[in-house]
Amino acid sequence: MAGSAAEHRPAATAAMREPTRGLAVRLSEVSKIYGHGQSSLVAVERVSLDISDGEFVCLVGASGCGKSTLLNLVAGLDKPTVGEVHRPAGEATLMFQEAALFPWLSAASNVELPMRIMGIGRQERSARALDLLRAVGLEPFAAKRPHELSGGMRQRVSLARALAQNRRVLLMDEPFGALDAMTRDVLHEELERVWQASGLTVLFVTHNVREAVRLADRVVLLSSRPGRIVASYDITTPRPRRIDSTAVANQAAAITDRLREEVTRHAR
Repeated sequence: MAGSAAEHRPAATAAMREPTRGLAVRLSEVSKIYGHGQSSLVAVERVSLDISDGEFVCLVGASGCGKSTLLNLVAGLDKPTVGEVHRPAGEATLMFQEAALFPWLSAASNVELPMRIMGIGRQERSARALDLLRAVGLEPFAAKRPHELSGGMRQRVSLARALAQNRRVLLMDEPFGALDAMTRDVLHEELERVWQASGLTVLFVTHNVREAVRLADRVVLLSSRPGRIVASYDITTPRPRRIDSTAVANQAAAITDRLREEVTRHAR
């Protein structure tokens, strides 16, 4: 179907594509090995990937394929065993599946926290926190503590807190995986709106292929352990997209078929 099918390119050319915008992240022949000798575990192997400024890239793959390992490497929380990770120094922030808010702080105070650590004055950080909560639709709940908020609201506060760090690259590790379908759909809209308004570069990990197609400019498929890039798909469906649309379903089905091949191959 013209204009709706995912554009698939072989991994060798898709993994290191020439960016049309400025380069935000580059992974060059990156491998990560845990342990030594016979007990060692190769988590990811020879991964090369370019991500352009402002691009939204989703990583998908079976459990244990190294998606979260790659996020940690890009975030600088871990170092590759082999290869290089290039990103602007200090310009990546990581958002997890759990909101991890401080329960004794209000929503606004949770958002203010990274700005307080950065030494931003009280008046400025308070105004900025309210602006960010407004951006994620939570300004009326600024004074509420986490236990007074729903799971989706807590994730919105977590997103606002990540944005408060004013980094160029946002790394998201299955941030909506624990939410119900309706709440997840609303947060997809919020995230897409914030991303488009801010010009952020987003690297998003998910098990949900439809979610990846709904959100991404490009979906990168990893093999089962050790994680390698086996395919890359440019998502051509115009925005805004609906997760239940025919175009998204068709693209997700093509990627899921390829993922199933990888899972089957690994099982053998």
